[in-house]
Amino acid sequence: MKKGGLLSASLVCANPLRIDDDVDELIKGKVDMIHFDVMDGHFVTRYGLFPEILSALKKKCNIPVDVHMMVENPEDYISTFKEAGADYYNVHVEGCSQLHRCIKKIQNAGMRPGVALNPATPINSLEWIINDIQMVVLMAINPGIVGHKLIPNMIDKISALRKYSSEKGNSELLIEIDGGVTFESASMMLKAGADVLVCGTGTIFRPHEDSISNKISSLRSIL
Repeated sequence: MKKGGLLSASLVCANPLRIDDDVDELIKGKVDMIHFDVMDGHFVTRYGLFPEILSALKKKCNIPVDVHMMVENPEDYISTFKEAGADYYNVHVEGCSQLHRCIKKIQNAGMRPGVALNPATPINSLEWIINDIQMVVLMAINPGIVGHKLIPNMIDKISALRKYSSEKGNSELLIEIDGGVTFESASMMLKAGADVLVCGTGTIFRPHEDSISNKISSLRSIL
């Protein structure tokens, strides 16, 4: 996959009563990826999407899906989401007691492994696995909360991660930013070194303003 300026649509922000129509709009808008949030009510205090939704999605389109596991013990669900069609499987450092083992299981299952970091989690928590992963999901807001504003010093964290991954020998690492992506912040994030922007209610899922496909086009035009 190419690097830089990729848009990943946050499916949890779609209208749950017309999710099929919203996916049609994502296809029409030629979104680069679909961000698939899974939440268990424990790691974060809300619930997300189900593997059955992912299975139906992959039957409808071939857009790459990055699954974001905001759950305790994400290792338990590797085979489930592989069978459902996940392309990237991102686990939180904070919720995974055996991170290296989990990453190896993701690789062995045939998915691309990634790690997610909460805002306060330091980059050096990636020290021993940085060359085993293909994506880092940097949370720019606290996880599990839709619509919160960007934590400003996360821009510096993007730059620090870009430098860190290059110094450690993983210059191809995809840096994905989850939370706080708006028409105003998107360019700053890419300039700091981000590759993928998770697009939700701050950008493309704004039905009171315009269609999803038109919002994708509008966002691309300023990047």
